[in-house]
Amino acid sequence: MAVTRVADGVHLFRDTCNVYALVRDREAVLIDFGDGAVLDHLDDLGADRVTDVLLTHHHRDQAQGLSRAVAHGARIWVPPSERDLFDRVDVHWQHRALTNYYDLRQDRFSLLEPVPVTGTVPEYRTRRFGGFDVLTLPTPGHTLGSETYLVDVGGRRLAFTGDLIFGPGKVWSAAALQWSYNAIEGLYATVLSLYELQARGPDLVLPAHGEPIAEPRPAFDLLELRLRAFADSRRDEPWDPRDQYDRPFEVLSSHLLRNRTSFATSYVLLSDTGNALLIDYGLDMIAGLPVGDDRSSRRPWLPSLGRLRRDFGVDRVEVAMPTHYHDDHVAGFNLLREVEGTQIWSERAVADVLVAPNRYDLPCLWYDPIPVDRVLDAGLAVRWHEYELTAYPLPGHTLYAVAIAFEVDGRRVVATGDQQSTTWQAGEPEILNLQYKNRFRIDDFVASAELYRKLAPQLMISGHWLPREVDDAYLDHLAVKGAELARLHRDLLPLSDVDFDAEGTGVWIRPYQATVAAGEPLTLEVEARNPFTEADTVAVRLVVPKGWRCAPAEASATVAGRAHTTFEFAVRPPAGEHVRRARVGADYTVGSCRFGQQAEALVDVT
Repeated sequence: MAVTRVADGVHLFRDTCNVYALVRDREAVLIDFGDGAVLDHLDDLGADRVTDVLLTHHHRDQAQGLSRAVAHGARIWVPPSERDLFDRVDVHWQHRALTNYYDLRQDRFSLLEPVPVTGTVPEYRTRRFGGFDVLTLPTPGHTLGSETYLVDVGGRRLAFTGDLIFGPGKVWSAAALQWSYNAIEGLYATVLSLYELQARGPDLVLPAHGEPIAEPRPAFDLLELRLRAFADSRRDEPWDPRDQYDRPFEVLSSHLLRNRTSFATSYVLLSDTGNALLIDYGLDMIAGLPVGDDRSSRRPWLPSLGRLRRDFGVDRVEVAMPTHYHDDHVAGFNLLREVEGTQIWSERAVADVLVAPNRYDLPCLWYDPIPVDRVLDAGLAVRWHEYELTAYPLPGHTLYAVAIAFEVDGRRVVATGDQQSTTWQAGEPEILNLQYKNRFRIDDFVASAELYRKLAPQLMISGHWLPREVDDAYLDHLAVKGAELARLHRDLLPLSDVDFDAEGTGVWIRPYQATVAAGEPLTLEVEARNPFTEADTVAVRLVVPKGWRCAPAEASATVAGRAHTTFEFAVRPPAGEHVRRARVGADYTVGSCRFGQQAEALVDVT
């Protein structure tokens, strides 16, 4: 296997992929690793040892020999959204759907066995690896989580692009660009990534397959041309990615912007100080949403922020506020914190879900806790530079949501998240966006209509629909729709006999997901409802796996009609037991009425 010099101290080693070695003082940093045969040729590289291996993406041809790198003592660094496909890939193999699936990502082209990793690469930041400063740039396309590494060597900027591009006008794999059935999301992402990379001015592109590209710009332009032709062959209207990339923001007023490329929609409040406040920030400049639900199927990135700086004079994204906890509204928060130093301000109920998502059995939770820098009290205004913003409880779409009210450019604005569609009188029905699993309650939309009437907004901005100018007719319509929805549920449900509201259950265990060491105690809280009109005894008994201990064995209290109480239990798995997702149930009785095991929690015992 030949070693080719591509720049001062930079060598190409051909294996199952191109492995690049950056050598200084006889220590090497490798970009991708292939089968690991490069370790047999360190003398040819002028190196004694490998200090670090940086992976551009998770595919097996890039990484199948990584166990040799671990044995060699090298540090292993991987893309953040793909880490689970390296050190927890055994879990991935056990859970990946193999029948009746529509998730076409090549996530089965992953390692066969897990390897330990040192950490994840710092996206949008420069970190020193060995003797080199490396900037990590997200470049989704070949995989959603792919990275490009930029290194300045001898006055030239080298771009190690993985499989973003094979050569002028060509990609290594067209199949890899199809992430879900009938879609070509990776194609769209590739074009946007080419724009992002070109903006960093690479002088030499070093792909994972193919030859070094000494003239990147024409190579990128030809690839964009061909990808756009392919995309247009499947569309009714021509696709204009340059417009999407260059003009992601719609100006609603001189100090309020709408990101028209994000999922969900995020909004920007501009301060004359040069700072910006974001309302929601999920998946920026979305190229498509794969049908998977694992971490590698959701990838936040920050391409629109450059346009904020260029076109609107933003110096810093200072604050981000969520309307609710859903992943498409908060996925980018942690990346904003890390890259921009952005503070997260959140109303208290929403903040608790962000900070401790495993406590809750809810859909659309982000994978990691999101620290909250400032917890806001509902109904109390908070000042940010020249603005005052107030968060009001807005249950309906989810119990853990707020309306954010503020005045900008002489108009009263309310951000409503995903509460309703704002499409009435636009040729579409108004959708009251209830989701039962989000803890919808029967009168939630009655309450939100009353809140809107009180706030009297002139403009509503929402997560998935166009902004709406508000008039009395629209407010009246929302009140009618909310009352109708409540009436329909009261007609459908036996509330006079057993009132579980709209959720259909009266007991919840928290945390819903927990981890405990074998032989150690775990505290579980059980919230329980009396579904009857009169006070009665609510009793809960935890059902635990064989060999586990639970104290108390049962808890009970007299609870007022349609009120809630909380019990606390300590469970303890036996020493020496190791299990994933052990089930703990809550057997629930009110008075003489047995409701059975209505709730569960899942416990990993390590």
